[in-house]
Amino acid sequence: QVQLVESGGGLVQAGGSLRLSCAASERAIGNYRMGWFRQVQGKEREFVAAILPWSLRSIYADSVKGRFTISRDNAKNTVSLQMNSLRTEDTTVYYCAAGPNTGSLSTMSVVTSWGQGTQVTVSS
Repeated sequence: QVQLVESGGGLVQAGGSLRLSCAASERAIGNYRMGWFRQVQGKEREFVAAILPWSLRSIYADSVKGRFTISRDNAKNTVSLQMNSLRTEDTTVYYCAAGPNTGSLSTMSVVTSWGQGTQVTVSS
């Protein structure tokens, strides 16, 4: 199981930007599909973005498409989420995720490792 540690959350005004980072303990995450989810308290965890291992194809939820960009650096075992044009409704806890490169190409349907989460708060 891959150990994941997120960083980069915080408080930002609406319209601003934040960059989340996720460091993986695994020596080589190159074979994993890596992603980001978010969860509002009392609701199910929601898919945000994912990036495939070899093609580097990225996948986004409609709610963040055009505003968020996911990237990965396999040599450094890191995954990042650049969040621009943030909205108050983006406020919640964000989780880094790792899983096998399988399933739908429109989401990340299998997750085998989760990070501990990082809080993002967007003020109006």
